[in-house]
Amino acid sequence: MKYSNKNEAYIIIDSVPGDKSISHRAFMLSAIAEGSTYISGISICRDCLSTINCLQSMGIKIDIDISKKTAVVHGKGLYGLSKPENVLDCQNSATTMRLLSGILIAMPFDSVLSGDSSLKKRPMKRIIEPLKLMNGGIYSLNHDYAPLYIKGGKLNGIKYFSNISSAQVKSAILFAGLYAGNTTTVLEPELSRNHSELMLKDFGAGISTDYFKDTSYNFHISTTISNTDKLYSHDIHIPGDISSAAYFMAAALIIPDMHVLIRNVGINPTRTGIIKVFKQMGAYVNIYPAENSGSEPYADIEIKSSQLHGIVIEGSIIPTLIDELPVICAVSCFAQGTTIIKDAAELKVKESDRIAVMCSELSKLGADITETCDGMIINGKKTLRPSKINSYYDHRIAMTFAVLNAAIGGGINIKGSECADISYPGFYNELKKVCQKSY
Repeated sequence: MKYSNKNEAYIIIDSVPGDKSISHRAFMLSAIAEGSTYISGISICRDCLSTINCLQSMGIKIDIDISKKTAVVHGKGLYGLSKPENVLDCQNSATTMRLLSGILIAMPFDSVLSGDSSLKKRPMKRIIEPLKLMNGGIYSLNHDYAPLYIKGGKLNGIKYFSNISSAQVKSAILFAGLYAGNTTTVLEPELSRNHSELMLKDFGAGISTDYFKDTSYNFHISTTISNTDKLYSHDIHIPGDISSAAYFMAAALIIPDMHVLIRNVGINPTRTGIIKVFKQMGAYVNIYPAENSGSEPYADIEIKSSQLHGIVIEGSIIPTLIDELPVICAVSCFAQGTTIIKDAAELKVKESDRIAVMCSELSKLGADITETCDGMIINGKKTLRPSKINSYYDHRIAMTFAVLNAAIGGGINIKGSECADISYPGFYNELKKVCQKSY
């Protein structure tokens, strides 16, 4: 559908799926709050359904209206979860496994969390270590990988320095901190996604974030949570997922004469690294923030075809765009000059080794790309050609190559393309409609 404003024609994207990260947290915290929580804008992707199914297996009633993208979660309080009869199947969702571990470790029962073959390759030592330091009974049944056996019990607060900026690690510790006998503090090198902190505060938890200076005078982020007696239900609106919007932003930049307006996209500052990077590359991007959007801000994003140039992407911006780096890498193939991505070793332990996969599969298309120990080097403006590529069943990889397929006029065959449903059901139909191309 076209929209005209000041003689400019836009392709309107009225909505992308609700933010996946916020949806997970909304369901979990609503389940352990007092009373019923109404949630609008929920994501119904496979990952979030994993969280919903796990909570329902522990006695939480959740009423979902898929057509309206709403849910009502009937919370049972901090200790209201019931012992599951079977293993909790997190499927492909590391967020489900890691964050639920922080809650289950305080419950008066034992539980086991497992998942699919991909999830069983994701590192879990990063949450096992701090939760054990809190006196938590958490054990890997597979050499620091899933399945995880959790023996619930009484917890102690800790002060924990995480050497990676990971919202999942931080959130698992903070969720456990709700139940600890004293305060719990998480220190991280850079501020990772802060959806948990914002939502915990909205539910009534005592939580604060500050800066911490170590003995070498290096600054870190410090987040502290206090033991909590109750969480209180309240209405939650979930904005559109910027990670999902990223594919349409990328398509608009690299497909000639495209001009899109994506509505109601979350612009939490810990997630907007992709906007900053695209602007640094010379992209035409405008942000129109909504008024009174609450603790999770959102906006309409306007973006159109642009002449791009290479840049260096490194340091503190990396945690704010970690999931968007594959599509940024693809866009860099169309930029003039060289783009260098550094400090992104975390990409190696996602659903696939995204550094290795992007380098190997883009090379099949004729891209000039070199893998490094913590990123990649892309020399742009090379002619890309159709080829058969392997997504390795990583949804971010599959959707990235779908954008490239649209950009070069088709011919890219994506093995495992169905994995896009993990985060964005219906993505391919929406991309086809927006790009007005057939493939």
